[in-house]
Amino acid sequence: MVEPEPFNLPIEDSLDLHSFAPKEVRLVVEEYLKEAATRGFREVRLVHGRGIGVQRASVQALLAGHPLVERFFDAPPERGGWGATVVILKG
Repeated sequence: MVEPEPFNLPIEDSLDLHSFAPKEVRLVVEEYLKEAATRGFREVRLVHGRGIGVQRASVQALLAGHPLVERFFDAPPERGGWGATVVILKG
């Protein structure tokens, strides 16, 4: 299996997952959470889209019990509604 090329991911308070292949999402979210926590972010938003909810379920399953995550919830309507998940990181 060929390893994908590494890339630089800007660490901001929101990450749009639309540009990643579904098989990449888990690793991307893991790395993003590590970097966001290292940089002192307390809250981030993961934009996974609405669709039929597969990506949302996958992302939220990863977040459940994650050692860096205090809690998470669907974003309010003005921040993407159920097409995005707000993550509160442990302090």
